[in-house]
Amino acid sequence: MIGRIRGVLIEKTPGQVLVESAGLGYEVDIPYSTFFHLPETGQEVTLHTHFSVREDAQSLFGFAARLDRDLFRLLIKVNGVGPKLAVAILSGLDAQQFIRCVENRDLNALVKLPGVGKKTAERLLIEIADRIGQLEGQFMPTPEATAGGNPAASATNPVYRATDEAEAALVTLGYKPQEAARAVSKVAREGVSREELIRLALKNMISA
Repeated sequence: MIGRIRGVLIEKTPGQVLVESAGLGYEVDIPYSTFFHLPETGQEVTLHTHFSVREDAQSLFGFAARLDRDLFRLLIKVNGVGPKLAVAILSGLDAQQFIRCVENRDLNALVKLPGVGKKTAERLLIEIADRIGQLEGQFMPTPEATAGGNPAASATNPVYRATDEAEAALVTLGYKPQEAARAVSKVAREGVSREELIRLALKNMISA
């Protein structure tokens, strides 16, 4: 089991990073909640990881916070929730937000996540509530992917490019193109980076 990786961040895109460690380049799938906390490329990054082996694929999933990784492991034990859906859930809600939804029995917030229907949301509330004690005692402030890392994103991209990339990222996550376009247009303004647009759009869609 690969539980942690530390190395140089070579590439980063919404959903995946390439980390070089000990001369090897690791492709790591990540939720957006982790993407927002990545340093700039060329800097050191540390991710808590989960290695998934299936008949047709071997995948490495990475998370800025151990709590997110441990919740991911609980999510994939829920009937009907695979790694792809678990990543989508943690892209819309980080671990602390998800735990609050479970504690508050907030079904509406869960069904707004792409790929989560009412039955799946109900299973999540029931099954994760039974296991949430396994996450108690973990350090829960907002994570950084590096010690002293700066999550502030660059704001040099033109608005049209940033909005196009943000919409494409939301579509990849599972939202319909029309939903993605509406959500991004509500928060788009000059000088806002792609990462910030995605974060704000996701926040608005979940809280609406």
